Amino acid sequence: MSSSRLVTIDCDYLGPGFAAAYLRVEGDEAAFVETNTTHAVPRLLAALDREGIAREAVRWVIVTHVHLDHAGGASALLAALPNATVLAHPRAARHLVDPSKLVKSAEAVYGAARFAELYGTILPIDAARVRSLEDRESVLLGGATLSFVHTRGHANHHFIVLDPAREAVFTGDTFGLVYPHLQRGRRFAFPSTSPTDFDAEAAHASIEVVRTSGARRAALTHFGEIEDLDVVAAQLHRWIDLSASLVEAAVPLAPAEAEAMIRKALDKEMERAAEEVGLALDARDHELLELDLALNAQGLAYVASKRRG
Repeated sequence: MSSSRLVTIDCDYLGPGFAAAYLRVEGDEAAFVETNTTHAVPRLLAALDREGIAREAVRWVIVTHVHLDHAGGASALLAALPNATVLAHPRAARHLVDPSKLVKSAEAVYGAARFAELYGTILPIDAARVRSLEDRESVLLGGATLSFVHTRGHANHHFIVLDPAREAVFTGDTFGLVYPHLQRGRRFAFPSTSPTDFDAEAAHASIEVVRTSGARRAALTHFGEIEDLDVVAAQLHRWIDLSASLVEAAVPLAPAEAEAMIRKALDKEMERAAEEVGLALDARDHELLELDLALNAQGLAYVASKRRG
């Protein structure tokens, strides 16, 4: 194992092209960025086998934040990697050591059976194998340096990972969603404003952190590597502005009315934005977008409810 490379792994979460994890190789060491869910772990381990990398060579397992489509597989993956340490935001690390709160809240939303279908079993990780990283802290991987920048907006426990050796940045959910199936026209990106930490001002700032990071390419969890960072940033800023305005408009409304109003506006904007880039949304597209639109509306309605008091 001598080359410097990045392998994109389709986790097949809710279908292909929806969520990725990355295998970063440098010198004699390797790291995973994101784990997706417990169900994706065999795919991650298979990537090691295809690349001829021993499990003992994996030094880091990096999760950008602890939403379960990013970090749900961490405990199962760690069990297969004897020398690996999980790297996480300080606010995220405690949930890896004790995931009971995350599991309980997700089971309350989905029910135990659906939770197991989506995420599998999530076990605690030994605290000795979890390392918290402060803003702008760095670690070594082989001969490369990986640097971590805290980026609020989507979640208060989120960071991005700068990889100067590849002129790349791993963005988690900070730099939006760029699903391959929706790239049939020109570039088409939109943000995730899912519950419960959406902050428009912080989201704008974090988008700019990515755009001005010096990276030539961004590796998105949803989904894949992109190089047109300025184009994506402009689309995301427009969406964030709309989201902020919808929160303000929703504050005086009753909760159910607020979420319905927001969802209707997001649906309308999705159609407009798609048309603008030459994308005619079909039934499959609407099916793909349903979960994100629902979660985005819920996230914005939650922010409005907090302001409503």
